[in-house]
Amino acid sequence: MRVLIADDEPVARQVLRELLEEIPGAAITGEASSGPEAVEQARRLEPDVVLLDLQMPGMDGFQVAGAFPSRSPLVIFVTAYHKHALEAFDAGAIDYLLKPVRKERLEAALEKAKAHLAGLSAAPRPAPPPSGEPRKIVGRVGSDLHLLEPAEVIAFQAEGDLVHIITASGRYYSGHSLKVIEEKFPGGRFRRVHRSTIINTGQIRKISPLSSKRWLLRMSNGLEVVVSKRLAGVIRDETEW
Repeated sequence: MRVLIADDEPVARQVLRELLEEIPGAAITGEASSGPEAVEQARRLEPDVVLLDLQMPGMDGFQVAGAFPSRSPLVIFVTAYHKHALEAFDAGAIDYLLKPVRKERLEAALEKAKAHLAGLSAAPRPAPPPSGEPRKIVGRVGSDLHLLEPAEVIAFQAEGDLVHIITASGRYYSGHSLKVIEEKFPGGRFRRVHRSTIINTGQIRKISPLSSKRWLLRMSNGLEVVVSKRLAGVIRDETEW
């Protein structure tokens, strides 16, 4: 796999170079220290993958990626800032690495690129989210960012200032408050059922009456949420139960 390193910081390029030298199958085809140079190098050297910094002189990483032909080369953004993760994936990036880059994360990103290059990306993809919803949801575990499909999220739950993203495979931390999350998903599949909980109505598996005023929702992972009779009725109507 031919890799181009594009970063305006010499130390950052050296770190990536040393990591790549430890990864079997990765061959460094060139380096660039500015946006225009990255575009020129990519066109001339035709790498399979570009490790692309977001903040560079001349052109930023998004502008550079936009100058590449579709799917050639594949882009892995490397940056010190996690706030641009969603924008990066909307720009077609294959992965998004936070500095300081760890070898295992770089290796995993290159494996993902390798799978795409091998044609695995042609496999059927999940249906796109309803219009207006984010294409991906970013969850954090330690310094790693995980890109989640909206459909796989079971619920968002707040505990104090922390908001957890709950999926069948585990819990992640969100960088947004429940209020912001609610605004990102107007109407649609996600509903606020409690001041500390937003659920994915597509993940409801059972609705049971608790009393004349309250109902119990059981989610696909066993999570139980109590809601008012009115809200349970609205959810049931929306999901055509």
